[in-house]
Amino acid sequence: MQSVASRLAHVLVVLVGFAPLEVHAQQSGSINGFVDEYFQAYFDAHPTAGTAVGLHQYDARLDDLSRAAIEKQIGTLKQLRETLTRIDRKTLAFDDAIDLEALDGKIQGELLDLDTLKVWQINPMGYASLPGEAIDGLIKRDFAPAAERLKAVIAREQAIPALFQAARANVINPPKEFTDLAIRMAKGSVGFFAKDVAKWGKTAAGPDAKLSQEFEAANAGVVSALKEFVSWLETDLKPRSNGVYAIGADNFLKKLDHEEMVRLPLAELLAKGEANLDKDYQAFVKTAGQINGTKSPRDVMHLLEAEHPTAEDLIPSVRRSVEAARQFLVEKQIITIPSEVRCRIEETPPYARSGGFASMDTPGPYETNATEAFYYVTPVEADWTAEHQEEHLRLFNPPVVALINVHEAYPGHYLQFLYAPRFPTKVRKLISCGTNVEGWAHYTEQMMVDQGFGADDPKIRLAQLQEALLRDCRYVAGIKIHTAGWTVEQAAKLFEEKGFQEPANAYEEARRGAYNPTYLYYTFGKLEILQLRDEYLMRKPGATLKDFHNAFVTTGGLPLPLVRKILFRAP
Repeated sequence: MQSVASRLAHVLVVLVGFAPLEVHAQQSGSINGFVDEYFQAYFDAHPTAGTAVGLHQYDARLDDLSRAAIEKQIGTLKQLRETLTRIDRKTLAFDDAIDLEALDGKIQGELLDLDTLKVWQINPMGYASLPGEAIDGLIKRDFAPAAERLKAVIAREQAIPALFQAARANVINPPKEFTDLAIRMAKGSVGFFAKDVAKWGKTAAGPDAKLSQEFEAANAGVVSALKEFVSWLETDLKPRSNGVYAIGADNFLKKLDHEEMVRLPLAELLAKGEANLDKDYQAFVKTAGQINGTKSPRDVMHLLEAEHPTAEDLIPSVRRSVEAARQFLVEKQIITIPSEVRCRIEETPPYARSGGFASMDTPGPYETNATEAFYYVTPVEADWTAEHQEEHLRLFNPPVVALINVHEAYPGHYLQFLYAPRFPTKVRKLISCGTNVEGWAHYTEQMMVDQGFGADDPKIRLAQLQEALLRDCRYVAGIKIHTAGWTVEQAAKLFEEKGFQEPANAYEEARRGAYNPTYLYYTFGKLEILQLRDEYLMRKPGATLKDFHNAFVTTGGLPLPLVRKILFRAP
C-alpha cells in the first residue's frame, strides 16, 4: 500500500546530500535540485511534518518556533523564491513546469502567513497543538521498535518547554477566539501526556530501567510545562486577547491565489458562493417537505437528528456504518479501490480538537512500515454542558454519518490516500491544497447520492444537502468574516439559519472561519470538480464516470487548474 523501501532510500539521499541548486538545475535541465532544496528546508523547519510523511531522520527533533528560527525560515523562503524566479520555465518538461508552479504558490503562501500575516504572533493554537502532534506521530504507528521510538519521544519532550517559552515571547495580541481554542487544546494535551503517553512509554521502555527513568522525567516535565502553559493562557493571555482575526480583502485574495490558484474578483467569488447557498437551501426545503410536509424544514432535520448515538456509542456506531460506503463503490463501479486495507476509527486526539467533528489521518507517502490510517471522530468533552453534548451528538445521526463516511473514507480522503503511491513526483506526493483534497471529498458526497447511495431515501438526500449547506455557509462566512467585518457571532447565525446547524455546532463552525479564512475551498472545489468532470466526459468520447475518478485521484492534490492541465495535457 505504501512506497517501496528503495523509494524511501532515494528520498533520504536527495534530502540529505544534493548538489547546489543552480548547478544541479543547469546540469540536469530539470527542477530536481530546487525541489530537493525546498523540501530539505521545509522539513528542517518542520521536523514533525518530516516524521508524518515517513522521513524518520527527523524523529528526534521538534519544530523550533522561536522568533529567530521563524525569521531564518522567512529568509530561506525568500531566497528560494528568488531562485525559483530565475528558472527558465520555457525550457522545462511538462511535469516539471506543473510542479514548479505548485511550489511557487506554496512558497508564496508560506511567506504570506509568516512574514505578512505573522500568524505565529497572533495564534497560540499552533503552540498548543504541536506537542501532542509531535509525540502522537511517534507512538501511534509502529514504524520502528518501540524502544527506538521512545528515545525520539524523549528527545522531543525535552524540547517542549522551550516551545512554550517561544509562545510566551511571540504571541502578542491574539483574538479571544484563538486563545479559547488554544486553552481547550492545551488542557486536552495535559491528559494526553499524563495518561496516554505515560502508559505507552512505560510499555515501550520494557525492562530498561534507565530508559524508563529518562522517559518519566521528560514526560513529567512536559505535563508540568503544559499545566503552566494552560495557566498562562487563562490568566495572562486571555485577558489581553483583544486582537483582530480578519485578514482583509487583499490578503484574503492573495491567500486564495497562492494556496488554491483561485483568481476571481471578490464580488464574483462571493456571488458564486451565495448563489450556491441559495440553490442548496431551496433544495433542502423541498426535500424536507417530501419527508414531512406538515413540519418546518428545521423540524424535519430535528426528526432525523433525534436518532443519534450515546456518547459511549459514538465511535462504535461509526465503526459499524463505514463499510456500506465502500460496498457501494464496488457494486456501482464508481472508482477503483487499490487496497483491501481498512482505516481505523478512533477518537480525535485531545490536542487536535480545534472545533472539527471528524477527520482522516493517513501515514505519509514515504512511510514503509507503519501504514495505519486513522479516521478520527470527535467525542463530547467532559466539561461541556449537557445541552452542548446533546447538540454535538445530534450531528452524528445515521443519515449524516453515512455522508461523513463518504467524505472521510470512501471515496473521500482515505481512498485519496490509497492512491498516493501512484503520484508520479515528489512534489505531488508531498503537497496538496484544499480545493482539491477537500473539494474532492465534498464532491463525492453529492456524487454518491446522485448515483443512488442510500437507495433514493430522501433522508439521505436531506443529509447530503445539509452537509452541502454547511460548506456553503463556510464559503460565505469566511469571506464575510475576513473582508466585510462580520463577527464570529454573526457568522454563527448564518450557520443556524441557512445551514440548519445547532447553536453550539454553528458557533464552532463560525469560529473555525476566524483562523481558517479560506475554508470556502470545500464548495468552490466541488463546483470546479463537477465542471471538470463534465469537460472530461465531453472531451474524451467513451470515458466513464469511473475513468474520470481514477484519472483525477491519480494526479495528487495539486490546485485544480494544474489538475486540468494534467488531465488534458494542456500548457
